[in-house]
Amino acid sequence: MKKLSDAVTIDFNDENSNTSSNPTFDSVLAARLSRRGLLRGGMGTVGTALLGSFAVTACGGGDDNVAAVPGETLLGFTAVGKSLADAVIVPAGYTASVIYALGDPLTATTPAFKNDGTDVDYENRAGDHHDGMEWFGLSSDGRLSTSSTDRGLLAVNHEATTDEKLSSFFMHANGGTTTLPRPASEIDKEVAAHGISVVEVRKTAGKWATVQSSAFNFRLTGLSEMEVAGPARGNALMVTKFSPTGTRTRGTLNNCGTGKTPWGTFLTGEENWFGYFTRSSTDDAARGNDKSVTSLNRYGRNQGAASRHGWESGGTEDKYARWINSKLGTSANGSDDYRNEMNGMGYIVEIDVLDKSKLAKKRTFLGRFAHESAAFSTPVVGQPLAVYMGDDARNEYVYKYVSSALWSAADANPTDRMATGDKYLDNGKLYVAKYNADGSGQWIELSMANPLIANYAGYKFADQADIVVNARIAGDAVGATKMDRPEWGGVNPANGEIYQTLTNNSNRRVEPSGSTQLAPDASNPRVYTDMKGSTAQPGNPNGHLLRMKEGSAGGAATSFTWDIYLFGAEAGADKGMVNISNLTADQDFSSPDGLVFSPSTGICWIQTDDGAYTDVTNNMMLAAIPGRVGDGGKKTLSYTKADGSKLDVATDVGKAPTPSTLKRFLVGPVGSEITGLCETPDGKAMFINIQHPGENTANANIGDPAKYTSQWPSNAGYGPGKRPRSATIVITKNDGGRIGS
Repeated sequence: MKKLSDAVTIDFNDENSNTSSNPTFDSVLAARLSRRGLLRGGMGTVGTALLGSFAVTACGGGDDNVAAVPGETLLGFTAVGKSLADAVIVPAGYTASVIYALGDPLTATTPAFKNDGTDVDYENRAGDHHDGMEWFGLSSDGRLSTSSTDRGLLAVNHEATTDEKLSSFFMHANGGTTTLPRPASEIDKEVAAHGISVVEVRKTAGKWATVQSSAFNFRLTGLSEMEVAGPARGNALMVTKFSPTGTRTRGTLNNCGTGKTPWGTFLTGEENWFGYFTRSSTDDAARGNDKSVTSLNRYGRNQGAASRHGWESGGTEDKYARWINSKLGTSANGSDDYRNEMNGMGYIVEIDVLDKSKLAKKRTFLGRFAHESAAFSTPVVGQPLAVYMGDDARNEYVYKYVSSALWSAADANPTDRMATGDKYLDNGKLYVAKYNADGSGQWIELSMANPLIANYAGYKFADQADIVVNARIAGDAVGATKMDRPEWGGVNPANGEIYQTLTNNSNRRVEPSGSTQLAPDASNPRVYTDMKGSTAQPGNPNGHLLRMKEGSAGGAATSFTWDIYLFGAEAGADKGMVNISNLTADQDFSSPDGLVFSPSTGICWIQTDDGAYTDVTNNMMLAAIPGRVGDGGKKTLSYTKADGSKLDVATDVGKAPTPSTLKRFLVGPVGSEITGLCETPDGKAMFINIQHPGENTANANIGDPAKYTSQWPSNAGYGPGKRPRSATIVITKNDGGRIGS
C-alpha cells in the first residue's frame, strides 16, 4: 500500500511556486553571519530558533492628520524571559486561562469531549489549529455592540490539524491511517475540524467562559456551501460538477489570518489550500496543455502532485471526488468533474457572525493566493476603503484592494451586513506592490487596462475574473517585488501607516542559483546562515517587519514610502549584519507572523511562528510602541562574493527599539505557534490562540503520553486526557487594568 508519508513531504507553510523572473532589486547585500560562537563575531554565518508553553505561570524577566489613539501608552509590564517550558508564560500581575479548546462542544446536546480519539461530531465542536480571531460584542438583546465588554462572539479560524505521517494524529484513537485508501470516518472528522467557529463568550463573576448552549454558536467546515462573489462569480473558471453555474462552492480551508469589516462582519483568509488536492500524473495532456496547466503549476499543483491528507481516497461519493483536481470528464467546461475545483479556494471569505442562515461569500476581487489577514484602512466618509493583504509563501507579493464605493457613515450599522459587503468588496481595484531601492514604492493595478497584463506572454488573461483568480500570475506580469513570506498586516490607528510581517525566506542567497533563489534587495536585505546546533539555516531565517506610508491620496494612493521597522534576530548576533535592530534579550525574536494593533491602547502585538530559534525558546508574543516611517536612517549591508568582489545594498531601517518600546509579553507551550488576537473594547480582556502544541511528536506511540512533546492544556488543568489541543486563552490583568499598559 502507498504510504501518505511517502507521497507527501512538502512543508505547506513554506511553499514556493514563484519561478518568475521578476526583479527583486538591483542592489544586493553580503552574507556574513554569526551565532552562539559564530554569532558573536567569529567565522562564517549563523542564526536562531523557537518553541511553545502553558501551566499558566507568570514571571518577570503616516499622515499627521490621522487621529491618534487617546492618551499616551507605555509598556507597563516586566518583560517575560525566553522559555522552553510546556506552559504559557505571562508577566507578573497577569493571568491567562484556557476557555475554548479543540473538541469543546458548541451545542447543549453535544457530548463532552473525551480527548482520546473517539470523539466525533466535529461539526458541533471546536475545530483544530485555532488561528486568527475577531471579537464581536453583543448587547443584552443580542445585537452587535461596539461597547460591550462582558459578552460577545469570538469568530475563530481553524487552520489545519496536527499531522503525524500525514494523518491527523491526535484526533484518532490509534493515531490515524497512514496508507491509502484512508477510512471515510477519519476523513470526515478531519474535514469537519477545518474551517471557522463562532462561539459566544461571557464574563460572569469575573471569569470568562464559552456559552455552550448559545443559539449564536455555529461552525463552517471544509464542506459548508458558500457563495462566489465578485468578478469570478459565474465565470467559466468556477464551473464544477457541484456548481455548473460557477456561483457556488463548498468549504473553506487552511483559514489563517482574519479581518473585521467596518460594517461588522468577519473576514477569514484561505492560506495553504493547494496541498489538499491531488492531480494525476497525466493531467497536463488530458487538459491539452492549455493555460490551466500554467495556473495549476503557479499555484503549487504540478501534475502528479499528491494530496496532504488523502481525502480523495474516502470512497466514490462526491465529497471525496472533489479533491481530485484532474480533468476526468468529457465536458468542455468542467461541469462533469472537479478540474476547476481549486479555483474555488484561496480567497478572503466574508461571514455574518450574527446570522448563520446567510451563506458565506468568497470575495474574489481581493485576489486568489495564500491569504493571511485583511487589514482595512481607517474609514473616512467620502473616501474609498483599502484592504491590505499578504501572500504567505516564499517569493510572493503584497497586495491592496481599493473599493469603488466611497465610505458612508450609515454603513457602520447596516440592516443587511452581507449586502454592504457586496457594495464595498465586489467592485474596486486590485493592486500589487513594487518596492524601490530608494524607499519609494508603487501600487500597480492588476487589470486588463494594464498592457503588461493584457499582453503578458506567459499567460493569456481573458478578463478581470481571470486576473483575480490568477492574481499571482498577474503579479508576475507587472514585475511585483518578491518578498520573504508576507503574512499578517495591520494599520497603525495613530497614523494610518501599514505594517507587514515578512516571516522568513530560506531562498535568499548572495549568489542565487536556480529559479527559486533570490539575491537580497532593499526591502528584503539580509542573507546569512543561522546555525541551529549543527544545522545550517541559510537565507533570511529570522524574518523582519516592513512598514509603509501611503501618498497624499491615502488608501487610494498609487505610491508610498517604506522602511524596515524591525529585524528579527538573536540578541547576541552581529549587530552590523544580523541584529540590525539592536535587540536585547528581552526583545529578541524570530519569524514574525501575527500582527495586530490594539484599538484601545495602540500597542502593536507581534506573534511568532518559528523553527529557527526553537532550541532557545518557544514561540512568543511581543508588545511594541511603533514609531513612523522614516524615523531611522539608511543602512548599507555589504557582503563578499565567492570571487572576492563586494555586493552592497542600502536599505531604510527604522529607529532601534528601546526597553520601553518593545518587550516580550508571552511565551507559549512546546511546539506551539502564537497566533490570533482580539480584545474587548476597553482593552481589559485579550483573547489569543495557542496553535498546535506538541506538533513535533514524531513517531510517538499514540498510547504513550510521556512521549508527547507537549501535554498542554491538560497540564494546566483544562479538560480530559493528555493529548495536546489547540486552544483559545483569555488574558486579564490582576488589577483590572488594560493589557500591556
